[in-house]
Amino acid sequence: MSLVQQLPEGALDIIGDVHGEIDALKSLLKHLGYDEAGIHSQNRRLVFVGDLCDRGPDSPAVIMAVKTMVQGGQGFAIIGNHELNLLANDAKDGSGWYFEERIQKDTPNYAPIKRVEASQKQPISDFLAGLPIALERADLRIVHATWHDEAIQTARGIPLGEVSNRYHDWRSQTDAHLKTSGLLARHHEEKNRWKNELELESHPMHFLDATSDYDVASQMGNPLKILTSGVERRAQKPFYSSGKWRFSDRVSWWNEYRERTPVIVGHYWRSTVPIDRQTIGKGDVNLFEGIHPHAWHGVQKNVFCVDFSVGARWRDRKKNIDRHDTFKLAAMRWPERELVFDSGERVETR
Repeated sequence: MSLVQQLPEGALDIIGDVHGEIDALKSLLKHLGYDEAGIHSQNRRLVFVGDLCDRGPDSPAVIMAVKTMVQGGQGFAIIGNHELNLLANDAKDGSGWYFEERIQKDTPNYAPIKRVEASQKQPISDFLAGLPIALERADLRIVHATWHDEAIQTARGIPLGEVSNRYHDWRSQTDAHLKTSGLLARHHEEKNRWKNELELESHPMHFLDATSDYDVASQMGNPLKILTSGVERRAQKPFYSSGKWRFSDRVSWWNEYRERTPVIVGHYWRSTVPIDRQTIGKGDVNLFEGIHPHAWHGVQKNVFCVDFSVGARWRDRKKNIDRHDTFKLAAMRWPERELVFDSGERVETR
């Protein structure tokens, strides 16, 4: 069995990035008509597009709930970039629930968070390691960030359970190539020189040329990273996003996707209302500028991002805001093409 798996026939509810927001997930499942075990009276099934964890208050509960549904045959899930980071042992912003070394840095933003129990660590990593990276059937494709033909074809040849090994293989190959060119050394010099400032949003940052070139090369040289975090290019200027200064930009890959099969993704932090993206820690280009929040997008109007930024609710909690009018968890009902939010609101997509 490969990293690209077949979806069964029948009606689906495709849920966007959950990011540890267990209450939002429970509410959404209830509005969709599922019981606590993930069973639907009309035999609909759930699909999770990845990024189950990090930032939110209870990542272990979300993962264990999804694990129960997947293993019980009620649902499917794929790997997002946050699961890939965990499997690669790459501690990033918001992962203090799992990685001890992130607790001090994550506490000011995300506390209180439920930390994983020691006895849960192995079952969680084993479950995530066994997930595919994409799902497909004749009328639908699902991937966390980008449906990239070359990367998908590569993933088809990778057995389930090999994500971490292949990720490290590609990283080592890229680093070996960049070492020869001298770029790796320049990147490490920049990273060491600015290591204390790279996660400080309030500190103005110089553009780090070698880091930009290294990040783009590392991204585009690794098919698993392309599928889970997108196509990237050199940025025009530094920007602060997801807990650190960045020097490479995401690309609207859907404007070059010309196949007829619809694709549903997460990852890109969409919003139902206009917001200043910097308030949710996203200083990158808004790829949905000029696109209605309920609209399909891309050159064929057949790509839809179902991530509506529930992962930013930690900002509301810091401000003691209980209402969730801005940052939401959503599901796409398929084949109805109807959006359902954790508030219970239902809207037809365009």
